[in-house]
Amino acid sequence: MLQDLDRLGPVLAVLVAAGLIVLADLVVPRRREKWLAGVALLGLAASAAWMVQLIARDRQASYFSDSMALDDFTIFFTFLFIGVAGAVLLASLEYVERFGSHKGEFFALVLVATAGMMLLAGSRDLVAIFVALELTSITQFILAGFLRDDRGSEAAIKYLLLGAISSAVVLYGMAFLFGIAGTTRLVATDGGASIAGAIAAGDSGIRSALLVSMVFLAAGFGFKMSIVPFQMWTPDVYQGSPTPVAALLSVGSKAAAFAVVLRVFFEGFGADTFVGEDWKMMFAVLAAVSMTVGNVMALRQTNVRRLLGYSSIAQAGNFLVGLAAISSTSDGTALGASGVVFFIATYAFTNLGAFFAVMAIGNRTGSDEIEDYAGIARRSPLAALVLTICLLSLTGLPPTAGFWAKMYIFNAGMRADLVWLVMIAVLNTVVSAFYYLGLARQMYRGDGEPGEDLRPALTTQAVLVAAAAGVCVFFVYPIPLIEAAQRAVHAFA
Repeated sequence: MLQDLDRLGPVLAVLVAAGLIVLADLVVPRRREKWLAGVALLGLAASAAWMVQLIARDRQASYFSDSMALDDFTIFFTFLFIGVAGAVLLASLEYVERFGSHKGEFFALVLVATAGMMLLAGSRDLVAIFVALELTSITQFILAGFLRDDRGSEAAIKYLLLGAISSAVVLYGMAFLFGIAGTTRLVATDGGASIAGAIAAGDSGIRSALLVSMVFLAAGFGFKMSIVPFQMWTPDVYQGSPTPVAALLSVGSKAAAFAVVLRVFFEGFGADTFVGEDWKMMFAVLAAVSMTVGNVMALRQTNVRRLLGYSSIAQAGNFLVGLAAISSTSDGTALGASGVVFFIATYAFTNLGAFFAVMAIGNRTGSDEIEDYAGIARRSPLAALVLTICLLSLTGLPPTAGFWAKMYIFNAGMRADLVWLVMIAVLNTVVSAFYYLGLARQMYRGDGEPGEDLRPALTTQAVLVAAAAGVCVFFVYPIPLIEAAQRAVHAFA
């Protein structure tokens, strides 16, 4: 039991820090509430340190009766979520002034959401997955409406209602799996009953039930992944929620959703089982539709945050190309899985940088309309430069990490004989260049009204530089990140 709690330590450290912030907020003077961000960052640092010492002591194993796993996959996403949460906290130190006396609650909720995402990446049991999913979702519903204005409240209500429906759909899909296997465990290291074992030993007699389960699970998790046709909430929430929250949702929530989908479909349904080709084709179709709808709708947007919302839907379609390539040959399997993980990591740098740049500009101009970005490079050169680099990366152009991410995942699709899907993805990349590069052109060539320089806060500047550096450095030398992604998916072997 103590060994299991030790492996859960990184999550517990984050939750303890969140609890301390709530208690400290009762006694900290209102003018010094920002110091609570220091407690949040210390909690994240303690979580990372705990994970490092677990790795040093070689404590990787399944625990809590195979309900959770501490493996390379969990480790990769744990560090990713810690980094994302830390960046969001640092970049939001100026923005939190809008929250009045509720700054402490914001910091605590970000930590609780981070803990939920960490649990999702390590869950190997349907019950554990659902609990972690709800922990993450409920905190994000609250964060989405944190400004408590009309637009934010509307977005939060939409997010809540659609989220509740998606949770019910996920639970229904899990019920089918439990009925087939008689257990909630995806895998069993002790040789006991498991979903993976039941499917591997099954035949066409359970095919219909498995297909229904796959559809419901894809629909429920598709809400978190922001894929069509489960994306209705995305542009409204990205526009109406606080910008740091939109950044957290666009990267952390999406990464957690894809992590748990990799767990469920790769470990549970399996790549080489008699239903492998079924879920491969399901995700391939969803990828094509998501890319196309996301990019076409983005062309019509006049608000930067709504544009990034539809961009997020299109990028989810790119992720799905790698997910569809998983259930192919053994080569395609490794390449597709690691491609998804590598893409998620590069996307984290890219989208965080984009949202932080939008936040830095919006904090000063009070507008997120694209027309108001005209000539903004002259007034805020750093934010404009970082946003341009991130837009190039989202397009998949050099010299950015997004170029290698798309090359990697398109290669996985080609190796998995999904040539038609890769062709659709390439065409969509061309479409996306119109609105990504159009926004960049607006910042540098638009005739904006002259005004004072828009200088972001020092912490925001530091995070902007770090995000842009990550995007550029991993273009020049992507090997460490690629190797880390490959090690992560070895957990499924």
